[in-house]
Amino acid sequence: MENTEENAIELHGDEEIIEVIDLNDTEPGPDDLADDLEDVDFEDTGNAEDDNEGWETEDEMEAEAEQDDSDVTFSKHTGSVFCVSLDPATNNLAVTGGEDDKAYVWRVSDGEVLMECTGHKDSVTCAVFSHDSSLVASGDMSGMIKVWKVETKEEVWSFEVGDLEWLEWHPCAPVLLAGTDDGSVWMWKIPAGDCKTLQSPGCQATSGKVLPDGKRAVVGYEDGTVRVWDLKQGNAIHVIKGQDGHQGALTCLACNKDGSLVLTGSVDGSAKLINTTTGKVVGALSVEGGKAKGSKDEEETNSVESVGFCNILPLVAVAYLDGTLAIYDLSTQVLRHRCQHEAGIVHLHWEESSSVVSTCSLDGALRLWDARSGNMVSEYRGHTAEILDFTINREATLAVTASGDNQAKVFCLQRPDR
Repeated sequence: MENTEENAIELHGDEEIIEVIDLNDTEPGPDDLADDLEDVDFEDTGNAEDDNEGWETEDEMEAEAEQDDSDVTFSKHTGSVFCVSLDPATNNLAVTGGEDDKAYVWRVSDGEVLMECTGHKDSVTCAVFSHDSSLVASGDMSGMIKVWKVETKEEVWSFEVGDLEWLEWHPCAPVLLAGTDDGSVWMWKIPAGDCKTLQSPGCQATSGKVLPDGKRAVVGYEDGTVRVWDLKQGNAIHVIKGQDGHQGALTCLACNKDGSLVLTGSVDGSAKLINTTTGKVVGALSVEGGKAKGSKDEEETNSVESVGFCNILPLVAVAYLDGTLAIYDLSTQVLRHRCQHEAGIVHLHWEESSSVVSTCSLDGALRLWDARSGNMVSEYRGHTAEILDFTINREATLAVTASGDNQAKVFCLQRPDR
């Protein structure tokens, strides 16, 4: 296989200065409430016909059940919306992919469609913008991948692989990576199409991430192994398996800001911390017991669904299928908080520069949690089915969700500290 990486792009991350925001807002005291009550008129109107006043009618109760906290609803999809991401350059555009075999690029401010990505033959399960937002890639379950130029709205490249598991852009170059059902990881230069593959271990490549240095990628597999790949040479630098590794398929992975650590999650119910330089497992995190809520087979272990690192404090979050959000101390690996949800958690996201972690779950709600206290900061509803994916902008002022109710929604995240 020819090496097409002669002009691989080196990258140095920008250093950021991050301000820690205190989230402790004061509750109103009893005196404030007493003052409020003084303004309430408790006089009896003496009108028997208005007996229903003050009591909720069925219609009102129904309206409450249909509470919608969203600011914009995107309803162009005609099937479940599986994935959503924001354009990294401005965070003004979203791309969503759905069961209707389409992806749409639209404006988050008003839901206006900028581009329809057509020509797919199956549900679009991956849709992502390139690092500079100039390109958008859409991938369907059957393995058809298309790349579109956002400015001209034209398709500039397409390719077909085996059944697609994940799709990810390189953090600083027009290079696209894809993991497939047969375990191959493909890498292309776009739009030239120069191609390289990372060899399959003979089982599904379930999740993958390019590390911030842009030179290595971490890939998790169905057999529980994790590989750290050298993208230029195309060889595995480390293979993490055996006793220290996972005993079940990988479901998710995330890396910290400098890429020195990776956190992996698996159907085996555990999360592992891996040092990317040495390839050693330096920590194992798990919550005791717990069965997957609502799972048909109560014997199922409590699968890890999503993981992530806090940028400003040494904390990590692990989300489980039984609805537990666990916050661990990174240095001691001690469980700090358990934030319980009524239904399984699908994804979590840490805010870029605070200790707030957000979750979306099978009950259709989006929730924000303060990882320092373990308390819920706010909850947003509006979807009538499970949220399947969501993302948050850099300033953490809005969230965009994708749901099984055929809609994507934009929620303005209002918090006392803003």
